[in-house]
Amino acid sequence: MIDFALLGFVAVNVVAALSGAFFPPGAWYESLNKPPWRPPNWLFPVAWTALYAMIAVSGWLIWTAAPLEETWLALTIYSVQVVLNACWSAIFFGIKRMDLALAELCLLWLSIVAMIVTFYPISPLAAWLLVPYLVWVSFAGVLNFTMLRLNPRTADSWEPADGR
Repeated sequence: MIDFALLGFVAVNVVAALSGAFFPPGAWYESLNKPPWRPPNWLFPVAWTALYAMIAVSGWLIWTAAPLEETWLALTIYSVQVVLNACWSAIFFGIKRMDLALAELCLLWLSIVAMIVTFYPISPLAAWLLVPYLVWVSFAGVLNFTMLRLNPRTADSWEPADGR
């Protein structure tokens, strides 16, 4: 039997993931100075596919665990997190603002912590499914911060320090 609620959570996460397709890294990103410990480009979509699947299942577990009057706060935080997640690519790759992307990433990180805290009493499994997401976003924050430091702002746009 098809669980339409699960399909809905998957669809919401696919839509959020599409922001990466609309705002791909491109030549600008490739020209930036990057730390030597940055993962290879192929790892990002692999990691995000697994993370989005866990995020979708986590939300679905909350949806099915209790009545809406008991889960509305958790699901509201979930919704905020989805929007913040989808916006990061537009900020970092779209408008090329690593500083604003880092600030936005901090809000995303806080929303993930809030999800874990609100999900745990409802479904410990749903909360634990979000831990890899929190770890990855923490790593992404360090990477974003490091790239910001390695690529100082020149003129009115974020360009590589060497002008490439």
